[in-house]
Amino acid sequence: MPDAALYFAFRGRDLLVRHDGGRCLVPDADAWGSLGLAPVRENQLGSDAIAVALELADDAQPPDGMAFENLRRLHSRLDDLVLAMALRAVQIVEWDRGNQFCPRCAGPVERLEGEFAKRCARCDTSAYPRLSPAVIVLVRRDDRILLGRNARFPLPMYSTLAGFVEPGETLEDAVHREIREEAGIEVDDLRYFGSQPWPFPDSLMIAFTAAYASGQLRPDATELVDARWFGLDELPMVPPRISIARRLIDAWVRERGGDPDALQSVA
Repeated sequence: MPDAALYFAFRGRDLLVRHDGGRCLVPDADAWGSLGLAPVRENQLGSDAIAVALELADDAQPPDGMAFENLRRLHSRLDDLVLAMALRAVQIVEWDRGNQFCPRCAGPVERLEGEFAKRCARCDTSAYPRLSPAVIVLVRRDDRILLGRNARFPLPMYSTLAGFVEPGETLEDAVHREIREEAGIEVDDLRYFGSQPWPFPDSLMIAFTAAYASGQLRPDATELVDARWFGLDELPMVPPRISIARRLIDAWVRERGGDPDALQSVA
């Protein structure tokens, strides 16, 4: 954990960083004070003031030696803890930017002390940062796993299947529905794997593993360009390490005696 507060300054959704060889650094309090940038809004992340999230103007220019970088491209160039803080910071910046007025009556809102919440001074409606839960699933069948390629993916990447949880669903219900809709098969033996905040734009990814139960693989053409069963020695290009999809795949590769570092990955 950093010893001093870090300043996560965003122009849109791009983070201000300083390049240091192959690494990227986020300014600490001393460095931030010397940059001469005026934030539009700022939020302290946590009571210990270990991080500050700042929104910069859309036309803000980076100081000499610095640049605005997309968070997706920083996963291997920021320390893991710093990256986790940056992913949180961008969600808070986006929430603050998008909630300047009451969503019910358009009245003025006030920030509540001690929590990430705003309350309307006119109708007393409260607004909190939005989180959209989504399930993501690694489906196994004997010595193979199911991976699909979404039309929005960078070519030619394949990943585990995922989808948003609908109102009234349990996480388990969402897993069964998504796999049935996207791949045409049934699964069982659901096991919780882990979770990950994913601020692209505001998801919380809840990861499971599952076993193939029945059905013929029939990819839904509206969701997937392709979906196949892959063995260890035929894995396609997979997601970057920033994603929990990659963690699911890496864990399976290790179980099969393979080397996750040998996988081809999207940068």
